[in-house]
Amino acid sequence: MATIGFVVGDWSLHGALDWRWACAGLVTTTALAASLLSGRIIQQLSSQAVCWLPVVALDGQFASFAALAVGAICSVLVGQHQLKLAYRRSKRDQERERIRNRAEDILRDYEETGQGWFWETDRRGLLSYISPSAASTLGRSSDALVQRPFIDLFDLRADASDGERTLTFHLSSRSSFKELGVKARVIGEDRWWSISGRPAYDSFGNFLGFRGSGTDLTEKKRSEESVHRLAQFDSLTGLANRFQMHQSLEKILHSPVEAQRECSVFLLDLDRFKQVNDTLGHPAGDALLKQVAQRLERTVGKEGRVGRLGGDEFKIILPGRVSRERLSQLAQEIIASLSQPYSIEGQRVQIGASIGIAIAPENGGTTEAIIRNSDLALYAAKDGGRGRFHFYSDNLHSAAEERASLEEALRDAIANGSFELHYQPVVNAADSNIAGFEALLRWNHPAKGWLSPDKFIPVAEEAGLILAIGSWVIRTACADLARWPEDVRCAVNVSPLQFSDPQLPSIITNALAAAQINPSRLELEITESVFLGDDAGTDAMFTALKRIGVRLALDDFGTGYSSLGYLKRAPFDKIKIDQSFVRGATQAGSRNGAIITSITSLAKSLGMDTTAEGVETLDELELVRNLGCSHVQGYIYSKAVPFDAALGYIIDGPAMRASGFRSARPPRQSVLRKIVLEHDGQFYNGTIRNISGGGAMIEGLWNVPPGTRFNIAIHANLIVRAASIWSKEHRMGVKFDTPLEVDNVGMPRIGSEEDRAPVRRMDQDAA
Repeated sequence: MATIGFVVGDWSLHGALDWRWACAGLVTTTALAASLLSGRIIQQLSSQAVCWLPVVALDGQFASFAALAVGAICSVLVGQHQLKLAYRRSKRDQERERIRNRAEDILRDYEETGQGWFWETDRRGLLSYISPSAASTLGRSSDALVQRPFIDLFDLRADASDGERTLTFHLSSRSSFKELGVKARVIGEDRWWSISGRPAYDSFGNFLGFRGSGTDLTEKKRSEESVHRLAQFDSLTGLANRFQMHQSLEKILHSPVEAQRECSVFLLDLDRFKQVNDTLGHPAGDALLKQVAQRLERTVGKEGRVGRLGGDEFKIILPGRVSRERLSQLAQEIIASLSQPYSIEGQRVQIGASIGIAIAPENGGTTEAIIRNSDLALYAAKDGGRGRFHFYSDNLHSAAEERASLEEALRDAIANGSFELHYQPVVNAADSNIAGFEALLRWNHPAKGWLSPDKFIPVAEEAGLILAIGSWVIRTACADLARWPEDVRCAVNVSPLQFSDPQLPSIITNALAAAQINPSRLELEITESVFLGDDAGTDAMFTALKRIGVRLALDDFGTGYSSLGYLKRAPFDKIKIDQSFVRGATQAGSRNGAIITSITSLAKSLGMDTTAEGVETLDELELVRNLGCSHVQGYIYSKAVPFDAALGYIIDGPAMRASGFRSARPPRQSVLRKIVLEHDGQFYNGTIRNISGGGAMIEGLWNVPPGTRFNIAIHANLIVRAASIWSKEHRMGVKFDTPLEVDNVGMPRIGSEEDRAPVRRMDQDAA
């Protein structure tokens, strides 16, 4: 630049070059230098200064030097300003570079860590870029996938979901899409992606292709499928759950075609399943439920759908019309299959099943009605003895309404104090002296009269009323005990639900304190079912009761599950021999006597008393005395009587007189039927008052000598031969020569033609 300035200045000063051309040349040269040195402010100013300096030096005039100085000053000022601008521009560019680098680093990390990936296509839909992570998932390289159709990355089958089918629509219509779920074309694995994309255009509006991103959706998809399965299927057995079975039944009952609204519903409940849980533990119970589910599916097969409602409850839906014969057959097959032994943790387990059946639309047209009615049928099956099935009938609904009415009346009875306690004597077997009484609950229903506890106690237990009733019984029995002699005890039955109540010891303590009686005078009768619950809680309750000082009696001994184990654990003072062992013990060939002997021997060895329940005849009384029972209770001495009558027994005592038949009679049923009797050609009218298979009581004939023989026309098709065995005023008892089969309404079944022939003759003669 200095050389150019010297040459141009010398050339112009010596007249060979016009000064205007010289200035233009210098300006052009400095402009070119500034252009070449763009962004270098110091170099630009230096090049301009050294270019003009030779010219000014050759001119030598002060004005030229002054002009050069002014120009230099201006250039310095402008240069400083330019330096500031350049610095700011540099800082701005560096910041942009950092942002760009950071974004690139983030996107690179986003790809490399597998959190997501990017893709881009050209206008033909061919890939121009795909992240290496996505290509690696597909088992290919990025270069191998470039120029391949974008849709080849996905499995777009004809049966794909709606979300997958819309990918082609978006690509063809060049519309944006966001988080679209698609299935990746990965061999040997189900992998799902969520992709987003938008079309790209140049500045002239020409379509360039799509670009977008994707993320892995596999885990989320699996989680959703797991949640869906949990919402639809039972996690333990894999059967349909309550919700799905409800939906299936709803779909059938609300079918648009009326003929397709028919179906049958089985509600199934396992018998003795709780015992398995209590003895072997819940894991064993779960294993048992799995085997039950497998047997149910195998038995039902393709005829219907099996579901588990929860616990040990199952439901079976059979679509379409199925005959009652086939339903009965299937129910029997299910019960037989489930009743076969199971092997659980090396142990042999056996349970049963009860089934309730309802048919739609015959038994209801709504889901609620069908389920309610099949539930009622299930209850009927259980009440019938379990291990059986029962079809719904209208009378079951009436029974349910009656049960609800009884529950409401029970609540009123508790509030109004309508219960009474009757007392049945417990007598010493040796001397017939009164040892105590058993308090038995009685309820005079306002509409139905006196009800047996067997009728209302189960309802009270289900309704949660038994605790209030049991507390009242304990308080009342203690208050009545206070009015009896000190040597008289009173026994009170304790429900298993009441026994598990933590408040029972305090209730007993308060009742004893209020009555101010010795705790040993109160005897609690407990059944073996209390041992089926929590062992620790049961042992703690026994400890608490014995600490109070009350006596404990094991009721209904021998009718439960494992009585000897209970005797070893629990501190009982008495064993009560169930009346089922006493009944029939005097009959030839009965083993009941041997059982009673074993029980009494066991009790003596353990230092316990024994009470034989349900003694009704003199033969039974003599037998239980001879077999070693220490106490006797039954109708042979007295039925349960009100408190005043029980107090009268004590006043008239201490001994009670046994009164009853010598031996047990066959069961008798009360009837009221007109009959005709024939004796030595004479005919008499009479009335049967009660009848059994062996004889009857007849009214209408006075003072008949014992041994008198009759032909008795019970009805037009039946005559029986009998002899009188006793007579009192207008009544007599007769014994049939041939025992009859008496049906459930107390009437004999019709015999043979030979038996019926004399009846016609008697009727003709009587006419």
